[in-house]
Amino acid sequence: MPRLSAGVLLYRVRDGVVEVLIAHPGGPFWARKDAGVWSVPKGEHSEGEDPWAAARREFSEELGLQVPDGPRADLGRIRQPGGKVVSVFAVQGDLDVTDARSNTFELEWPKGSGTLLDVPEVDRVGWFTVAEARTKLLKGQREFLDRLMAHPALAGLQEGT
Repeated sequence: MPRLSAGVLLYRVRDGVVEVLIAHPGGPFWARKDAGVWSVPKGEHSEGEDPWAAARREFSEELGLQVPDGPRADLGRIRQPGGKVVSVFAVQGDLDVTDARSNTFELEWPKGSGTLLDVPEVDRVGWFTVAEARTKLLKGQREFLDRLMAHPALAGLQEGT
């Protein structure tokens, strides 16, 4: 049985350009990495749990903010290279992420040292044009950007540069 995950790809339109909100993983391993490591705010859920409910919960845990009310589109599921099946919902809305605060987890660092650190699951979030997000997102999640841009509500809008 594959692990299941669900997330929210929040998007907004600025001057005809689509921007998305994505998250950078926390912890020392990711601290100096940027390209190809960002993610849709998401998290694991159990079989039988409503993916939309899980996506909203995980968004709140990772950002400390609620998913704004706005039009929602189901972008479907993708099996990531590691085998995890990710469901993503696009929601149109604007959100001030100045006060975003992630939940934390305990991590042994350096591995094998016995030293435990309390690190945020997400250390920062940001709004990026879809074009910028294509370089920042994990390779296995970039298909969600294609699906978002193919949505009829975004016809004629630009990805940015």
